[in-house]
Amino acid sequence: MNFTDKSCREFVEVLSSKAPVPGGGGASALVGALGTALGNMVGQLTLGKKKYADVEEDISILMEKASKLQEALLILVEKDAEVFEPLAKAYSMPKETEEEKTEKENVMAQVLRDAAEVPLEIMRKCCQVIELQGEFAAKGSRLAVSDAGVGVIFCKSALQGASLNVFINTKSMKDRELAEKIDREADEMLREYTMKADEIFASVFHELRR
Repeated sequence: MNFTDKSCREFVEVLSSKAPVPGGGGASALVGALGTALGNMVGQLTLGKKKYADVEEDISILMEKASKLQEALLILVEKDAEVFEPLAKAYSMPKETEEEKTEKENVMAQVLRDAAEVPLEIMRKCCQVIELQGEFAAKGSRLAVSDAGVGVIFCKSALQGASLNVFINTKSMKDRELAEKIDREADEMLREYTMKADEIFASVFHELRR
C-alpha cells in the first residue's frame, strides 16, 4: 500500500475519498508522526548552541528516542490499513448455515482483535512521545518552544483519534473479557496522557503569552 510514500496531497486525496483505507487510525498515526517530528525539530535547533551546551546530551538522547517512535508511527500508518482489509472481508462473510455462522464468528474474533491492537499500539507510541515532548519543551531552544507545543497537541489528537478506532472494534467483540481489558488500557492512557499533554501545552502557552 505504501501510503507513507505518497505526497501530502495524494495522501489527503485518498483519505477524503470513499476508499476504505487509509482511515481514522492511519490518519492518527500520521498525525502522531508529525507531532514527533516537531519534537525532533526542536532538538535539531537546540544542538550545537552554546546556550544549551549543558543539555546537549539530554537532547541527543531525546532525539534518538523520538526518531525511533517517529518511524514506528509511520509503520503503523501502513499496518492500520493492512488489518482493515481482512476485517472488511469478514463482515461480508456468509452466515446462512450454522457452519458458516461459526466460521464467521471465529474469523471476526481474530480480525477484530488485530484491528483493535494496531490503534492501541498507536496510542502507546503517542504516550511515549508526549513524555518526550515535555522534555523538548522544557530543555529545548526557547526559539522553538512553540513547535514543542504544536507537537504535543498533535500527539494528544493522535492519541484520542486512535482510541476511537480501538473502541469501535472492541464494541463489536463477543469476547467481552478481552474487549474490557483492551478498553481499560486505552482508557487509562487517555486519562493520564491527555492531561499530561494539556499541562505541557499550557506551560508552552503561558511562556509565550506572559
